[in-house]
Amino acid sequence: MIKLENVSFSYGNTPALQNVSISETEPIIIGLWGRNGSGKTTLMKILSGMENIDNGSINVNGITPYNNNEAMNTITYIQENHPFSILWNVEDALHFGSLFNKNWDMELANHLVALFELPRKKKIKNFSKGMQTMLQIVVGLASKSPVTIMDEPTNGLDAYMRKQFYDVLLTTYEEDPRLIILSTHHIDEIEALCEKIAIINHQTIVRYENTEELKMRGILLSGSSQSIEALIKDNTILEKRKLGKQINVMIDDYFNDEWKIRAKEAGVTIEKAPLQDYLVNYTTKKEVNEV
Repeated sequence: MIKLENVSFSYGNTPALQNVSISETEPIIIGLWGRNGSGKTTLMKILSGMENIDNGSINVNGITPYNNNEAMNTITYIQENHPFSILWNVEDALHFGSLFNKNWDMELANHLVALFELPRKKKIKNFSKGMQTMLQIVVGLASKSPVTIMDEPTNGLDAYMRKQFYDVLLTTYEEDPRLIILSTHHIDEIEALCEKIAIINHQTIVRYENTEELKMRGILLSGSSQSIEALIKDNTILEKRKLGKQINVMIDDYFNDEWKIRAKEAGVTIEKAPLQDYLVNYTTKKEVNEV
């Protein structure tokens, strides 16, 4: 459904993507995680056909999306601050959504508007950030495009509305499987929804893995410098903090029973690192890697 091979793109002389490769042939919900400036937005624009690549090849659901009229029938890209007309209300957004999306589901759109309690006649420009996000969710899901891309889809939503979004996303996905990409720099917001996660760093995709496997990476160890040093001498250190004779470190390895046994024998405290912390440290360049 998507295939990028060695894709590069620059804004003038400034590289925005470099040698990006990713392939997925089946319907799936993918999380796209990266820190600010990593290249997430540029990648989404290229997938949606808003920008043309400089090098490499791209195929999205059987087409090259740039300057291709068929792209609007295949791809929906909902930006973080989606550019709805300042003249539109919710009714207008649904009307134009139905005109520009071949698979538009008006019944679902109306259901979601009612679920999110959106005022149908109020100008969108007067919506709160959370209300605008909810309308973007309505358009993104009701489009039912084979490839649907949503940038920061939970931005501005409270806990209750985030749960509503999670539930309706999974329901519509089960009813009509498609490839859905959810972009974020807060992975804890969407990790429960995603079967796979793509990590983008320094303008390229550095990891693309099953979520459950990725969630097992990252181990936090606390103890004496001497005990820690002996325990992790062959491991990659992602983070370290010294507190007198004590040291706290994060290493890049799988959190498993073997590590629990080793830590117990060494008199060292062990716990699983939160996925968000692991990803931040994994994508942060370290100058020093010693304890």
